[in-house]
Amino acid sequence: MTTQQRLADTFVALAGNTVDGPPDVTVTLSVLAREAPSLLGVRAAAVVYAPEGYGTAQVAGSDPDASGLEHEAVRWREGPGHDCHRADRPGHQAALDSLPARQRWPQYAPRALGLGYRRVVALPLREPAGTNGALVLLSGEGDPFSPETLALGQSIAYFTAVTLERARETARDRTLTAQLKLALSCRVVVEQAKGVLANRWAVTPDEAYDFLRKHARAHQRAVRDVAREVVEGQADPSLTGPARERQRQRQQQQQQQQQQPEQEQG
Repeated sequence: MTTQQRLADTFVALAGNTVDGPPDVTVTLSVLAREAPSLLGVRAAAVVYAPEGYGTAQVAGSDPDASGLEHEAVRWREGPGHDCHRADRPGHQAALDSLPARQRWPQYAPRALGLGYRRVVALPLREPAGTNGALVLLSGEGDPFSPETLALGQSIAYFTAVTLERARETARDRTLTAQLKLALSCRVVVEQAKGVLANRWAVTPDEAYDFLRKHARAHQRAVRDVAREVVEGQADPSLTGPARERQRQRQQQQQQQQQQPEQEQG
């Protein structure tokens, strides 16, 4: 397989299944981490994805060492991925055995060197709203990463970031749609219950709703659940009793309301 074909296949895999649903975040991160080394000619790669903040970052690595290193970096709050996410810009290449790297990453640099890595760079997973993570490239050689490697790596990182953001937008839209459907369904059920009770008790819909709400509150239940029982004919008899009994209760409430001002005046 040619490099061009492998690159095309990687982009298709990163895009995920656009027919049946949005890409799975975990699968997308795994594809990026797994394919990056061969496409970019580096020893290992890891992806840190943190759209909700670095403390909840998801990590994927091309191998257990790279994955473990970045998991520890998240816990330590240091390393090129952390710096890239925080600064919202590409990180500088760093020789892990250099004094600046050891000073900036006192835990990350020695750990990475112990795993055989000598140079690192982080490329941002950036979408229009900002940076949500980083693609971390690790090399076992001391030579700098080539401009071609960095350019291609950044393109892949950008594509992944946009893909993941669209997946998040799709998930948010689905959640909102489900919430709106539930709210509409509840409203319809409540209106139906008001109609049932208003007709049975010979009261106005507003008065029927008041009785419904007070009953739900007295029994520590949601109005929509009580309303559904009324519509289905399974409500508490004390709520759906004969109209005569309900009228009597209504008269008692009116009398109490009339007596309250008189007691206050007395």
